[in-house]
Amino acid sequence: MGICSTVSKALRRGKFFFLLILLLSLLAWIATFSGETVKSILAPFGTTETFVKGDKLREKLNVLLTEPDQVIAPTQSAECPQVSPLLKGAVGLSFEPSLKLKDLEIANKGVTEGEYEPSDCTARQSVAILIPHRNRERHLLYLLHHLHPFLQRQQLHYAIYVIQQAGDETFNRAKLLNIGYLEALKDYIWDCFIFHDVDLVPENDNNLYICDKQPKHLVVGRNSTGYRLRYKGYFGGVTAMTRDQFLQVNGFSNNYWGWGGEDDDLRVRVELQKMKILRPSADVARYTMVFHKRDSGNEINNKRMGLLSQTSHVWKKDGLNSCSYKTLSVERLPLYVNVTVDIGKPHI
Repeated sequence: MGICSTVSKALRRGKFFFLLILLLSLLAWIATFSGETVKSILAPFGTTETFVKGDKLREKLNVLLTEPDQVIAPTQSAECPQVSPLLKGAVGLSFEPSLKLKDLEIANKGVTEGEYEPSDCTARQSVAILIPHRNRERHLLYLLHHLHPFLQRQQLHYAIYVIQQAGDETFNRAKLLNIGYLEALKDYIWDCFIFHDVDLVPENDNNLYICDKQPKHLVVGRNSTGYRLRYKGYFGGVTAMTRDQFLQVNGFSNNYWGWGGEDDDLRVRVELQKMKILRPSADVARYTMVFHKRDSGNEINNKRMGLLSQTSHVWKKDGLNSCSYKTLSVERLPLYVNVTVDIGKPHI
């Protein structure tokens, strides 16, 4: 009887230890599985991979779209009205030789490091203005003079980025705009991008600097062309595309060195994606072009027509996903962010 009792106790203890071991094993397995699951979910958002040619573009931009350097908390005020009550329509433009940058800073105290946000309502869109630039300080001054109040009257959340090409290699407007897009997304997940020439000043604030369901061309007319479209299909000067639209066409080509062709290349990319180009009315989309001589280093690109004929074949591999450059400095000045870059040399 004593032996049976001892055996019975041993069996009960064995069952207890077996169940205990089984339970601990199960808990360990659950912890391991859940940890792997969390890691697999967080992995794409924790990556800090650099831009490497050949990777998928959306993977390369993933870190920019999920972890901007500056996270701007949304304001709690009501949404701004669809039509801003501050709009004035056509306004007279002035280009005073005595104008100084300090004058503009005093007149635009609501702008901080090139960025502005309405104080009494929440802007309907957040817009990045990208300006390619080299040796055009006076033009830039005139543009900033008119553009800041113009955008503020439209009640936009905006920031102005000036992308400076360093060195004396041939100017490459398109590549600078690709760089502006990539650099601006490091700051904020902008809804809309305005690709803006430095010598074009808008005359009417009803020409809204916002994006639409389709790409927009904002320069229907300018003083130098009698306020008519330069030619059918023209898509240059000032254009507006959403973040996703520009990504879908893989941005601009990086291969247009010198003047001309890159805006037509972008139009072809847009058309290949079955998008339609929208334009405001001709009486609103008017610009004054500040006169200047052709810059040294920005001569007419004699290869532009040959490059344009290849757009449909190369657009998937020539653009944002192949844009290589070296950032030399990022200066957050009162009225704009100044990004200076080395964009390399033209391929022979």
